[in-house]
Parts: sequence; structure tokens; C-alpha cells
Amino acid sequence: MNAHKVNKTIEQINRKIANGEAVVVTAEEIVDIARKEGIVEAAKKIDVVTTGTFAPMCSSGVFINIGQSRPQIRTTKTWFNNVPAYSGLAAVDCYLGATQTCEDDPLNKRHPGEFNYGGGHVIQDLVAGKQVHIRAQSYGTDCYPNREIEKLVTLKELPNAMLCNPRNAYQNYNCAINKSDKIKYTYMGTLKPGIGNANYSTSGVLSPLLNDPYLKTIGVGTRIFLGGAQGYVTWTGTQHKTQVERGLNGVPVAPAGTLSVTGDLKEMSPEWLVGQSIRGYGCSLSVGFGIPIPVLNEEILKFTSVSDDELFTQILDYGYDYPEGISKSYGQVSYAELKSGSIMIKGKKIPTVPLSSMVKARKIADILKKSIQKAKFFLSQPQHTFY
Repeated sequence: MNAHKVNKTIEQINRKIANGEAVVVTAEEIVDIARKEGIVEAAKKIDVVTTGTFAPMCSSGVFINIGQSRPQIRTTKTWFNNVPAYSGLAAVDCYLGATQTCEDDPLNKRHPGEFNYGGGHVIQDLVAGKQVHIRAQSYGTDCYPNREIEKLVTLKELPNAMLCNPRNAYQNYNCAINKSDKIKYTYMGTLKPGIGNANYSTSGVLSPLLNDPYLKTIGVGTRIFLGGAQGYVTWTGTQHKTQVERGLNGVPVAPAGTLSVTGDLKEMSPEWLVGQSIRGYGCSLSVGFGIPIPVLNEEILKFTSVSDDELFTQILDYGYDYPEGISKSYGQVSYAELKSGSIMIKGKKIPTVPLSSMVKARKIADILKKSIQKAKFFLSQPQHTFY
């Protein structure tokens, strides 16, 4: 027996969207609404809560068909602006990873390396409409005799390009410090010695999976904002975890769920897919990502109404512990504290540095909100959920 006082379906909400009647708010706006009106009344009134995040998401990349040559070729090695792509697929298909470095990059030979150009930058150049140099090789076969091709192309000229990210939108993430006496260059940014700073990477109150901690409305086929276009959830991400410590509100207090997602690169924007050079670490891609949460009942509404001071993460040492595989927390901290600009560690005031952009996260949540209000974005029923 369903004990919920409020019961809606995605089909019902979509009808309201089509008729211009859906009430849509962002995950920031719902906090005050729920406090003023109560969870049940808010759940009756609100139909959709929009979320957003914009941050480096290393496990990203693109499946690309580079187009056939004459005579034909089955590529075994492919480069985009001298960045290698994996070509062990078929014919002229390949996969370009966001963290792949340029072939002649000095890497960390002169530490810390700058990593000026890599897969993430190629992806941004493609969506920006720039010409990209493609070079591909083959050993030649009877059916694919050509051994080498070289050409300049734009994204529009490519037969197919599909963003396919194996692990995005981490549900919570560590706050990184450096307890060692040397500066450390990490994927969490540059960490000063002696706990000189604390870096974090999530939009907190707006973060998609923090607003549906058990992924009750998110699953295979969920329509999302991805890179400036509409994309879809295809499965859980490659480091997805559900058996984790959670707060009383159900939200994990350490890294947990992740999503695998896909979408048409040709519809995306360089504003929401930005190549990153992370000093001393490598290349990456910042991805604009957002999920509309359908308010099916008061339980879902309650999950979306958590504020930054109710969301917590762990402080981890990236100076020694993390590289040695030691998982030790040096304290639990709220996102309200992190976003304040400083936190206290052992009586010392430590400046905090966000790797994610709250400005961009708010913009994504607002774009989703307005798109739904204008009936340009509809919700989709998950074909399989992960809780």
C-alpha cells in the first residue's frame, strides 16, 4: 500500500508541461519553498525541480566516425590535432578520450607539466566549429586497401559524433587537502603544503545526484541537460557505489553514485564542453550537466529540499594518504562551510577553492527550468532504475 499523500506520474507531469501548466523551480529555490509551505504542500504545488553542475569530468569522450576515404580504409591509429584516439573498433570509427594528451606533449618530464592540449580541448574545438586536423593509419586489407589518410574537417562534416561519457555527475566528492611539506599537483587542483588550501568539486545544493540520493527518479533513458543539448542516461557510471555511509537525510557523506551518459555532439555547445589543462596532472573536460527531478511524491520533494548546510563531505589528504590508497577522513565539512570561502581544520582557518562553477550550475538549472516551462524539454520515464 502506497502511504504517500501526493502521487504523480511522469506522464501526468508531461501533460502539464505540454499545456504550459507545470510548476518548475530550481534546487536552490525549492529549499525556501519547502520551509515556508511544508513538504506535503510543496509537493502538491511543485512538479519539477531542476539541478545543474559544471566541473571537470575526466571520464568523458566522443565516439567519432571520421568518414570513409577512396580507396577505403579500416583505421588502426587515428589522431585529432595530434591527439591519439582509440581505433580498435571498426572501419573509420574511433573513441577520443577527454584526458588523452597530445602526442608530443612533454607530460611531467619537466614537473609540473602544463598539459596545454588534449582530448578535452579537441572536443571543445569541434563543438566550437573549428577545423580539426585528422590523420589515420592502417596496415591495409583486401577490403580496406588504403593505409593512410589526412584531412581537415569540422564537426558538421563528420558523419557522426556521439558524446559518450562513462562516468559523470559524481554524487558527492572529497574535499582535498595536502598535509605534506611539498606542493602537490593533483586532479583536485594544486594543493599547497601544510594544509595551505582545501579544494572541492560539486555544486552542493544544485548537484543533480544529491537531489535524488537513492536515484529513485533517475535511470536508463532519463533525459538530461548534457553539454548544452538534450542527452540521456545510459547506465550507472564506472565507479558507481550505493552501499555508502549516508546522513539522516539519505544523502551520501562521501563519493557514491555516478552516471554513464550520451548525447549528440553536433547539438552541443563550447560553453558547456570546455577543455581543461590541470597543472602537473593532465588534460580533462569540464561538462555542463543537469537533471530535472520529477516531484512524484512528498518523499522526492523532501530529498530535493536539502540545503548546503545539510550536505556534507569528507576531508582527505592528497599529499600522502590518497596516492598510497589510504582512505582516512580528517573531518566532515558541509558545503555551506566550503562555499563560505574558508573552513577550520585543527583550529586553523583554511581557504577553500571550488573546482566547479556555481555560476554555471545556476545557469544550467535555469535553462532547464525555462525549457520545461516553454514545453521544449519533457521528462522521460526511466526504463531501469538503480536503487
